[in-house]
Amino acid sequence: MRRWNGWGDDTTSYRLRPGGLRFLQTWAGPGRPARDADFAEVMKAVPLSRLPPHPLVSSDAADRVRHARGQSLPDWVALRGGRLGTLPDGVARPTSREEVRELLRFAAQAGVTLIPYGGGTSVVGHINAGPMPTLTIDLRRLNRLLQFDDRGCLATFGAGVIGPDLEAQLRARGFTLGHFPQSFEFSTLGGWVATRSSGQQSLGYGRIESLFAGGVLEGPAGTLSLPAFPASAAGPDLRELVLGSEGRLGILTEATVRITALPQIEAFHAVFLPDWERAQAAARQIVQAGLHLSMLRLSTAPETEATLALAGHERLIGALERLLALRRVGPSKCMLLMGITGRESLVKASRKEALAIAGAHGGVHIGRLFGQEWRKNRFRLPYLRNTLWDLGYAIDTLETATTWDGVPEMVAGIEAALRGATMAPGERMHVFTHLSHLYPHGSSIYTTYVFPLGATPDDTLAHWQRMKRAASEAIVRKGGTISHQHGVGVDHAPYLAPEKGELGMATIREACRVFDPTGMMNTGKLV
Repeated sequence: MRRWNGWGDDTTSYRLRPGGLRFLQTWAGPGRPARDADFAEVMKAVPLSRLPPHPLVSSDAADRVRHARGQSLPDWVALRGGRLGTLPDGVARPTSREEVRELLRFAAQAGVTLIPYGGGTSVVGHINAGPMPTLTIDLRRLNRLLQFDDRGCLATFGAGVIGPDLEAQLRARGFTLGHFPQSFEFSTLGGWVATRSSGQQSLGYGRIESLFAGGVLEGPAGTLSLPAFPASAAGPDLRELVLGSEGRLGILTEATVRITALPQIEAFHAVFLPDWERAQAAARQIVQAGLHLSMLRLSTAPETEATLALAGHERLIGALERLLALRRVGPSKCMLLMGITGRESLVKASRKEALAIAGAHGGVHIGRLFGQEWRKNRFRLPYLRNTLWDLGYAIDTLETATTWDGVPEMVAGIEAALRGATMAPGERMHVFTHLSHLYPHGSSIYTTYVFPLGATPDDTLAHWQRMKRAASEAIVRKGGTISHQHGVGVDHAPYLAPEKGELGMATIREACRVFDPTGMMNTGKLV
């Protein structure tokens, strides 16, 4: 069963080895374990539903608690502390477009706010209820493969299909979507579209905006059908309104996606470069070479150190350190992971060229072991959040994207802003960064920070708010986007206007007004 107050399946955990714990205590200080509220305790505080009865709507208290929050750090503080604040007044699980339209009619008549819900994995407050009576619409029963076109490489799914089910149905037919966000196991196709998601291998397969070919949006103002044209010059592309709309315009019930035949070879390699400056130069030249890569991921020296420490396998890591030292790659080393995907001949040629570029910058290729380990565990890493919380630590991430000339200053600025927002004298934290998605013209920047829990939930939340605000202001000041892949939600909404401008914000608000004249769709989010 899904954890109600943490990440993922309650039968899965992330074991932190002794070396990893020592590393964490050295850099972030001792943890401060907190008492968690239990489910029964939280259930006692659930208020009565304010919704009139409807056959498609459940007002069950447990249902409402399990749909009350996402996975942001404020959500975790609320869930673990047992102080959920506002909850949805009901949960509906439609099984058809007709039932979605019926729920829209019900909400309009009852004066109810609607929140579309996919996998509940939002980390910026997309699915949290406001003060108005609220109905959460869980779309995960809209999960069937509706159409499959192997000639045109198109597939249409119910938008509530989760990542593993989508991939299983495609792979059985020899295809893949290739969209693998870290939340892949639980997030949904509709959620990926609504938040402009980026998968870990989007360098090769594309971000969701290039994969999303069309679909159906059911909204208060009516139905928007988006044909899956290969291209069109017939005015503005209305798919762009739906992409990143975060539930403000309506409910995406169907999505047609562009799929790819399964590759002959998909291999992940690790290269260690001597320092951050040479590592950036190598990665930039590799991505600009136009090779058949599905992923490039470059860690700074602090993240490389953290990755190796948390991996365990101390003998193997020790042997690696000695090998790298012989090749003059020392303590400032940065790890570059490369995913190479496609036909065998193209994979071989791309690997040869990429390794030659890395070698010209002092890189040392250590084979596929680290890359394959990363691939095996890439969806387990979020479970570390549960482990660290139990040990008395909070862990959170933030991300942006900028042009290549702005990357070094942006990384330094974000990390400095986080460190400058410390809770109190003597408090410590650990910050590390990687470039998660690389492009010929720039890169995303993904920063992780770990800090001890506060003495109270309010202290933890206040510390996070200071750090989030400082880092977000640094991103805006240095000209980065406020979100490369997490979306806007509540947490990023204050920083959207500097990026979009006055006219841009007016355009977004007007689109919301046209699609949702009475303001019933996920109010308070995005704008």
